[in-house]
Amino acid sequence: MQRRADFLYGKATGIGSMPHREATAALELIQETMPWGPHWPQLPQRSKDEGLIQQYLGPLLKLELLDWEKGIPPFFVNDNYSWLEKAARFYELYLAFQEGKQKEEVLSLFAFPPAAAAGFYKFLDVKWDALPLKPHFLKGQVCGPLSLGLQVNAGDQTSAFYHTETREIITKALTLNARFQIHFLKKFSLPVVIMIDEPLLFFYGQLAGISLSREQIVQSLAELVSAIKQEGAYAGVHCCSGADWSIIFEVSPHIVSFDAYAYFDSLLVYGEQVQSFLNKGGCLAWGLIPTTGEDLKAEGAASLKEKFWKGIQRLARQGVNEGLLARQYLLTPSCGTGTLSVAQCSQVYSLTFDLQKLLQGHPG
Repeated sequence: MQRRADFLYGKATGIGSMPHREATAALELIQETMPWGPHWPQLPQRSKDEGLIQQYLGPLLKLELLDWEKGIPPFFVNDNYSWLEKAARFYELYLAFQEGKQKEEVLSLFAFPPAAAAGFYKFLDVKWDALPLKPHFLKGQVCGPLSLGLQVNAGDQTSAFYHTETREIITKALTLNARFQIHFLKKFSLPVVIMIDEPLLFFYGQLAGISLSREQIVQSLAELVSAIKQEGAYAGVHCCSGADWSIIFEVSPHIVSFDAYAYFDSLLVYGEQVQSFLNKGGCLAWGLIPTTGEDLKAEGAASLKEKFWKGIQRLARQGVNEGLLARQYLLTPSCGTGTLSVAQCSQVYSLTFDLQKLLQGHPG
């Protein structure tokens, strides 16, 4: 039976990316506005190595399974005599970890390179367990296997996700990175949440992604969710556009994170799955705070509170229990803020904080 995640309910956290060039400034904003659920910040404007894709490729580049030349997507080097030897080395490391051998060595290999995750390592320097306002949980994030696999070349000018061998390597590499994050975040003796970011899930069922296999998506996501749970952490899946949400509900995460500001309607046809998810203690992460400049100008905490309650009423008309919806929620921005200005990002995070306070003070 899945563990309940009651500590999440009514709290707020961020998606991941922020526009700051210095980790300290980003963390100060996070501590001020998301004290109960701080996340480590991804800083893509600080360095190209901190992009959603680049951040997770370091181990595969180090093992020489991947190459990356300027101006072209990263690609698997599987067309030469040494491929089998290098792939075998990867699986030896993976199996050694699974068997409880060389755990520190393997985690070290699949750790973020320091240049690729300044926000993660600065996050570890904060004494989260000794703060006057101790967080209820700490949040990390990992790129989803579909979103990474569609942006890496298999070596034959097609996406790596379409090929069994390269898809499995990507998925297993991501599970080891998630385990690495959990290993270090758990040192604070606080619950750890790892969110799987799958922005490209919207391709499934679209013309552009017509050859994507539902079974392959579910299998890869389920493997990553399972690895997170095995480490004693809580798993979530985030998609910032419309998607086939039944895929996410099928892999049984603790959290389903959606863009409730621009893509709320995409969830309405899944009322039965939402109800089942909530019955098991699941938490819906409402991405209610807009992350575009024009929408930010138009909204305030009061208008977003109204949007939240209207959303609950609309889901209730689809057979979802209104009481569970009003209790088992988490608040987030609708997407990452890495492409915004620092001032806009501050506005997004402050609005998230204000909305959380407003909903807690006036639940009806």
